Amino acid sequence: MINSGKQKVQRRLAAILAADVVGFSTQMGQDDEGTLAKIKSLRREIIEPRVSDHQGRVVKTTGDGFLAEFASPLEAVQCAAEIQRDLAARATQKPSQALHLRIGINIGDIIIEEDGDIYGDGVNVAARLEQLATPGGIWVSGKVYEEIRGKLPLSFEDKGEQQVKNIAKSIRVYNVSIASPQHTTFDSPHTTLSPPDMPSIAVLPFSNMSGDPEREFLADGMTEDLITGLSRLRWLLVISRTSTFVYKGKGIDVRQVARDLNVRYILEGSVRTSGKHIRITGQLIDAESGKHIWAERYDRLLEDVFAVQDEITENVVAAIEPHLYAEEGYRAQSKPPESVTTWGLVVSALTLSNKATRKSNEEAQVLLRRAISLEPSYARAYAVLSWATWWQTFCYWRPGEEGFREMGELAKHALAIDPSEPWGMMTYGFYLSTMGHHDRALEQMNGALGFNPSWALGRTMYGVALLRAGYFAEAVTETGKAIRMSPLIHSLEYT
Repeated sequence: MINSGKQKVQRRLAAILAADVVGFSTQMGQDDEGTLAKIKSLRREIIEPRVSDHQGRVVKTTGDGFLAEFASPLEAVQCAAEIQRDLAARATQKPSQALHLRIGINIGDIIIEEDGDIYGDGVNVAARLEQLATPGGIWVSGKVYEEIRGKLPLSFEDKGEQQVKNIAKSIRVYNVSIASPQHTTFDSPHTTLSPPDMPSIAVLPFSNMSGDPEREFLADGMTEDLITGLSRLRWLLVISRTSTFVYKGKGIDVRQVARDLNVRYILEGSVRTSGKHIRITGQLIDAESGKHIWAERYDRLLEDVFAVQDEITENVVAAIEPHLYAEEGYRAQSKPPESVTTWGLVVSALTLSNKATRKSNEEAQVLLRRAISLEPSYARAYAVLSWATWWQTFCYWRPGEEGFREMGELAKHALAIDPSEPWGMMTYGFYLSTMGHHDRALEQMNGALGFNPSWALGRTMYGVALLRAGYFAEAVTETGKAIRMSPLIHSLEYT
């Protein structure tokens, strides 16, 4: 028998999970030792235990990410969901330790090297999906989705065919929507829980008013898109589809549903089609008082159903966000001062700072400094104080050089605590724009919009920064988007 001496290549089918830390380079530039310490803690306390729990193997780690393989795509997706939930919980409990991952998962044939490293299209696609994923998100390939559909209490958003770098064929991609564990299941349908400190919302299944059961998918799709869109608002706790769809087709008492799900707000609505036309209505309800905070009707031509759903989702998220902020401000102002949380102090300060009077600005800064004293690691408090300082300086209530310097320092401090804080990115970007560092400014402000494309104020300030940088046509486009998103952008009701 002749032995050629050539070792046979080892192959196997595996589920591949690729992940990286969002904003790694920025964090390293601000605090390299602190960032590396946080990443090591992440791997030791969350990544490695979760991968092990699901019979996976961490193949390798890089400075800002890791690669893992699993025998089962089901285990890979469960692991990813638990990791993202753990990170979200850590960000809430320990904001100074906050890190955010993008995760991509694929299933395919891989080549295993002698040292245990892996290669092949199965790995490459997972890495490309991770690059496409949103911060805090999980994107899976169509192969993974087909293997796990209906087997996990998770919802999936079809992102369509995606062309990815160095892969010849386009890839069908799905975004995995996850919820905090405490909102996935309930021991009793009438359990009464203490309301969370952060604002919370449940999107109830939209009603199909068309009289045609085949149109049910439109109502369900609208509901799922709104859950996904609202989930981009990092300050808002959004209940998962799994928990809200148990109410589908049932006569409900909104206040009881809110008690069941432990939320402050309910968003409900309906979808009606007639020929080539579609009408979607929505209303936002304060579940405690039963007050209707916002209601709107959208009439469109039903030519491209997915485009219509995307457009209306963006409009609804943009429209109700300022109302939620304003409502939270009123809620905080109605409480005794000693019972107001740092969140309440910040939203009250937002309302005051945008009144653009010297007295209201001073009051806003007092509230924000109090929030910082109560919770020194709350990044948003520093970021909004930076915003109030900009207003103070812009209105000539303090010397410009001193004011803008403090604005920049506060924004940088917010990003040092949480590099993916949208308000911090927006205010620091606007500071850089003021200082004439236009490319860096636009990068920061565009990054902020990546967390919430419907952020009207963020788009407005981005438009101003574009104008300062000399991009006149782009500035007009951004300003137009902001106006369409929120006609009240310069009023008290803004995000």
